[in-house]
Amino acid sequence: MIVPIEHYLILSALLFTIGAAGVIISRNLIIMFMSIELMLNAANLAIIAFSRLHNLMDGHVMVFIVMTVAAAEAAVGLAIIIMIFRKRETINADKFNFMKR
Repeated sequence: MIVPIEHYLILSALLFTIGAAGVIISRNLIIMFMSIELMLNAANLAIIAFSRLHNLMDGHVMVFIVMTVAAAEAAVGLAIIIMIFRKRETINADKFNFMKR
């Protein structure tokens, strides 16, 4: 049974919406970080769906590049979050005032 592209796009839009809501609503840096990753994966799903629809490998290559950049971003972002936690002892985004001194 072949799944229509609309199902993939609806799932992608749902995942992107959940990720965007997580970034907007949450003040916890870890949850915001995971929400951004969820949004990246939702975009990847849409790219793969269109790539499969048109029988092209270009989308697969682009998703591979996006996943590589996302992995590097996750490593650097998590290191920054850990550094902030060690310095400020909180990961609540409302508690930061780096620009004020």
